[in-house]
Amino acid sequence: MAGDFKSLPDPKRILLNHTRPSWLGSGEIFFITICTQPRGLNQLCKKDVAEVMFETVAHRHENHLWYCRLMLLMPDHLHALVAFPPRRSIKQTISDFKRFTGRRLGLVWQRDFFDHRLRGGEGLQQKAEYIRKNPVRAGLVEDAKDWPFVWKS
Repeated sequence: MAGDFKSLPDPKRILLNHTRPSWLGSGEIFFITICTQPRGLNQLCKKDVAEVMFETVAHRHENHLWYCRLMLLMPDHLHALVAFPPRRSIKQTISDFKRFTGRRLGLVWQRDFFDHRLRGGEGLQQKAEYIRKNPVRAGLVEDAKDWPFVWKS
């Protein structure tokens, strides 16, 4: 019968492969998106949460656990431009960050995250501008300069 969805198989969640190719250098920048759950609930854009998040980002940056160029918090997700040291896996680095901030701040993160390595024609400045305009596109501010939840090195 048309419209009978009970006969459809359950969708399977695709596991993303966060393995960095062995030939990739340590200076490569990745565009990272990490979401909280449930979506739509403001867990991140609170002054006290942002302060701890950015202290954590700075600590990890200064201790060479990652090299974060930019992080922008949205109410239910964050975007970052990050390079990772060759000795640390991307997946483990992000998992450690999520575990620490989750415990310290009571954040509930989605199970995985999205990563995309900036390639060839994708300039760092263009991607940073795209991230900075996210609150404008979401209707949260009129000018990206007015968004307070940004960390940059």
